[in-house]
Amino acid sequence: MRKPIIIGNWKMNKLQQDAKELAKELIPLVQGSLADCAVCVPYTDLICVKEVLANTKIGVGAQNAHWADNGAFTGEVSPAMLEEIGISYCVIGHSERRQYFGETDKTVNMRTAAVIKHNITAIVCVGELLEEREEGKTENVLRKQITEGFKNFSEDDFKKIIIAYEPVWAIGTGKTATAEDANATILFIRNTIKELFGENVSQNLRILYGGSMNTKNVDELMSMPEIDGGLIGGASLKAADFARIVNYR
Repeated sequence: MRKPIIIGNWKMNKLQQDAKELAKELIPLVQGSLADCAVCVPYTDLICVKEVLANTKIGVGAQNAHWADNGAFTGEVSPAMLEEIGISYCVIGHSERRQYFGETDKTVNMRTAAVIKHNITAIVCVGELLEEREEGKTENVLRKQITEGFKNFSEDDFKKIIIAYEPVWAIGTGKTATAEDANATILFIRNTIKELFGENVSQNLRILYGGSMNTKNVDELMSMPEIDGGLIGGASLKAADFARIVNYR
């Protein structure tokens, strides 16, 4: 059985004082949840949030990492730096990184390999644009992202990988795939992983839905057999809303 996990993505929000207050507020609200739980926060919040959440069930993650351990990469942060401060998770290949910052399947591959080498679980995002969905290209897009994003990966590597399916047209728009559509697409992702890496990997890999999961649709989405959790954007910035999602019924 795959244990569900709900991961908050704070994006570029929360100065340190607000970040600490939100983290403190979350602790008692999610302590009894059956799902694993984590928050991925801006770089400047990592240390203070990790201190607040020490010895709780809430993990702490970053939102990106470079593929090199060090070097002439001004403005970047390496997986070695994240490992040094005890970070457990890192989002890789979020659609906003792909859309605004030149992320490609090749750089996703490099970043993921670097992150897992440093014992950080990579949350690797895949998903299609609205026009790709309307043109019936969803499966082709996902197959390419998976094939190239995990090129040369081993079965062991997938022990430190989570996939988040985030249809780009459903992020921050209030739109969401139906629970049945989300489940069917995640089943396609799982079957593609099975083709490429085997039954064992596909059955143990946690695959999340990241397309505007919220307090109103979480119960239906999480009732689907292939959906193992959520990557939560806006709703993770309010403790009560995020806790409601983590404590889904």
